Amino acid sequence: MRHRRAVGIAVGYLADALLGDPRRGHPVAGFGTGAARLENLTYADNRVAGVLHTGLLLGGLAVLGWAAGGSVLVTAAATYVALGGTSLNRVGGQMATRLRAGDLDGARALLPSLCGRDPAALDTSGLTRATVESLAENTSDAQVAPLLWAAIGGVPGVLVYRGANTLDAMIGHRSPRYSRFGWAAARFDDVLNYLPARLTGLLAAVCAPVVGGSPRAALRAWRRDAARHPSPNAGVAEAAFAGALGVRLGGPTQYAHQLEIRPTLGDGRIPEVADVARTVRLSRAVQVGAVLVAVALSGACRTGRRSSPRR
Repeated sequence: MRHRRAVGIAVGYLADALLGDPRRGHPVAGFGTGAARLENLTYADNRVAGVLHTGLLLGGLAVLGWAAGGSVLVTAAATYVALGGTSLNRVGGQMATRLRAGDLDGARALLPSLCGRDPAALDTSGLTRATVESLAENTSDAQVAPLLWAAIGGVPGVLVYRGANTLDAMIGHRSPRYSRFGWAAARFDDVLNYLPARLTGLLAAVCAPVVGGSPRAALRAWRRDAARHPSPNAGVAEAAFAGALGVRLGGPTQYAHQLEIRPTLGDGRIPEVADVARTVRLSRAVQVGAVLVAVALSGACRTGRRSSPRR
């Protein structure tokens, strides 16, 4: 009984590894649809409205998770729903194939599955860099973070995390409409991703030899460059991946709503098309490391609670 959370997390991870995201009726998509409809009622161009909107949605997920319980089956289902690592790696593999074939139109059509950048403005080099950076960041967001929050908070924890991350993608960007309304969603997502991003950086360093990289280079890039990134969390994952891969990331980044000049991460060469496949391999290795950490952590936490003497 005391290890059911650990078993549920492991089963959920294996389900994602075997099945990937559901093609139809994904609960995360359903949550997004509900959030968009609620926005029609709660939206106002201020932070208070955004706090209300975010609180209602995430509070509802917390109550749902608490009511669902913590059985192996429920934990596995919640973990599976929250994970996106297998689909992330599949898209990364498809990008590698299209870029190797010189299919820029196909690569541009696929890029929105990874990030919100404007694909029309990107050539082969830009598409390659965008893919490597997005794979690094989303390894943390789509796999490491859900696993860690499943271990720490069980079903409520993993559901609230996935809801917060989805809201951040929907309203957390600095567009004119959402710069104030989306503030609460963006800040809460930053808080929830603080520990997972750092675990991602550590695992990227540990797994660097899988792609012929150096753990020391990954840690050096993280320590030196991550803090210069505008995101307190994405910078850690991207810098550690850059160091592990021996490449240099960052530079002008065109989003639909604005152009951002990102800092340089890593001190290697400019990413090449072959580095996309290497990034996918590193992402997979980090994901395996993350599930091992999550299973060990959840088992240790439950054991610790059981063995604590009553007062």
